[in-house]
Amino acid sequence: MSDESLKPTPDESKSAAVKPLEVRQAQIRKGKARVSQGSKGVNANPIVSDETYGGLREENRVVMRHQIALNIESFRAAPDDFMARPQRHYPALQATTAPFLSVIIPNYNGQRFLAPLLDALQRQTFADFEIILADDASTDHSVAFVETNYAQVRLLVNRRNLGFVKTCNAAVAAARAPVVVLLNNDTEPEPTWLAELAQTICANPQAAIVASKMLLFDQRDQLHTAGDLMGADGIPRNRGVWENDQGQYDQNSEIFSGSGGGSAYRKDVWQMLGGFDEDFWMYLEDVDYGFRAQLSGWQTVFAPQARVYHHLSATGGGVLASYYVGRNTIWNIAKNMPDGLLWRNLPRIIAAQGQVTVDALRNIRGAAARARLRGQLAGLFGLARQLHKRQIIQARRQLDDETLAQRLA
Repeated sequence: MSDESLKPTPDESKSAAVKPLEVRQAQIRKGKARVSQGSKGVNANPIVSDETYGGLREENRVVMRHQIALNIESFRAAPDDFMARPQRHYPALQATTAPFLSVIIPNYNGQRFLAPLLDALQRQTFADFEIILADDASTDHSVAFVETNYAQVRLLVNRRNLGFVKTCNAAVAAARAPVVVLLNNDTEPEPTWLAELAQTICANPQAAIVASKMLLFDQRDQLHTAGDLMGADGIPRNRGVWENDQGQYDQNSEIFSGSGGGSAYRKDVWQMLGGFDEDFWMYLEDVDYGFRAQLSGWQTVFAPQARVYHHLSATGGGVLASYYVGRNTIWNIAKNMPDGLLWRNLPRIIAAQGQVTVDALRNIRGAAARARLRGQLAGLFGLARQLHKRQIIQARRQLDDETLAQRLA
């Protein structure tokens, strides 16, 4: 077959050229018909043909024409002596680097302690840090005092009282440093305190927490804590509490957890673990966090030369502490103690809680004893929520039972 036979005839060429034109003309006719039908069309938008809507459209066109006319009438040419506003030049934004440490001071009506504390922070030999005062709706003019006298301090102010734990979590979220340091408002650190914490956390990359040595403010040779311990009976303890400091704990040793009144925390681990448990409100939130860090494979180390002097329970304690310690001790066990160790230590756990109950009943006339009993009951009634958290925590656990058992006191 020749190529000539494949060419279209003149009639076929004319038909192929005319057919698309006819199609387009037909489409145009259909479109005009649809427009002329308006709201009667099958695909018409009923909102457009609504009387109210149509009226608004017409009114808006009138308003817009009127506004344009007013603008034209009010236009005035610039006078001959018009001087344009001089162009202003601004310096380029300076790049800033985040500090290495963010020192966070939770505060509630602690104005009387702030001057010695903030003055002590100004004397630190390690200078790469920021200070954040997280105020939990104080009524004693703490915020105004800091604004007036310590302009370099960042202020986070709660509009209502949220509790110690929520205040700490909010402040850590706002911190710019990779390491955050929680410091009680009723403390006074030594000048080398931050330097010692920074050196220790750099020397121990496996540590999520570095704990300070805390001593009594009025008896500076007496220990308040050299790190926290966790008993196999589920009772947390302060290592070395009330002992005279004779260097017996001055070894860079691994401990179970650190006091939230003077410890450094890696922020990346903090975010991974979800920070302090806000159900705890206050007391033992630091022990619970340390327990979760242990289960996740991290360590807590003690920095003996990072020394802080503490007014014991100056802004807490008493009835308040008794209630929350009673409740949160039970929640800490329910959340964090692995199944194998829970069953192994169950007799000791029950005996310890029973002894707390007996001691409270013997002193039932005291407000603190009654608060401890209420705390234990609240701990039992709140178990369902904590057991739900337990499923998540234990599923992510990295530490085996025997290694954890060796870290329990």
